[in-house]
Amino acid sequence: MIVRTVWQCWEVAAKSQVLVATDDQRIADVCDHHGIRFEMTSPDHPTGSDRVAEVAARVPASLYINVQGDEPVFNPSDILKIVSASLQDRDKTHIGYCDLKPSEWGDSKHIKLTFGLNNQLIYIGRANVPGSHDGSFQFGYRQVCVYVYSKGALEQFASTKGRTPLEKIEDNEVMRFLELGLPVKVVKLSDQSISVDRPEDVLSVEARLLRTGEESPDASHKDQTCIDSEKDGSGE
Repeated sequence: MIVRTVWQCWEVAAKSQVLVATDDQRIADVCDHHGIRFEMTSPDHPTGSDRVAEVAARVPASLYINVQGDEPVFNPSDILKIVSASLQDRDKTHIGYCDLKPSEWGDSKHIKLTFGLNNQLIYIGRANVPGSHDGSFQFGYRQVCVYVYSKGALEQFASTKGRTPLEKIEDNEVMRFLELGLPVKVVKLSDQSISVDRPEDVLSVEARLLRTGEESPDASHKDQTCIDSEKDGSGE
């Protein structure tokens, strides 16, 4: 899974600019076998963004793009789109979103978000939002798990030395940025990604790969990407 996620990033980034951040030697060994750059990190990080913050402290870059390690069919074009948006407003953290299907609205697996008319994030979590008086689905958006942040934003994020109160409840690290008063902008991306959060998600990914016949990409493009991988092979 982590190898295929890297392949997706290689579609739009040079191999030297993509790295996997992990605290698991098994993942490091897989990366080494496939010629994937990696960085070992502390095993004590509560989130992937904390892991990326550690890497950012020793790997200089103007921006850091965090693609979750459990996204083997992530749309590479979405990386370019969110980077383009972030380059126009470097001081803000950027996250992706797409339209939410009615069937996804009531599933806590899908992170829902609300944002203002200026595309600035208001709230992000697992509840059925936006709600209505009669409890029916009107419309909604779900998170597409790619983040772009500056080194300064990562430093402030990691300064808490742990999760913030709402972040713990929602189990979503983007809440920490909001709790710290750090602005987050949203960028509409495709709905093609399939994050592997449950065993049945593997079947969905395998079906996609069989249907599309996806192979290793031509890694001839350039950008700056950082992938974090948690102990179980997933992560941000």
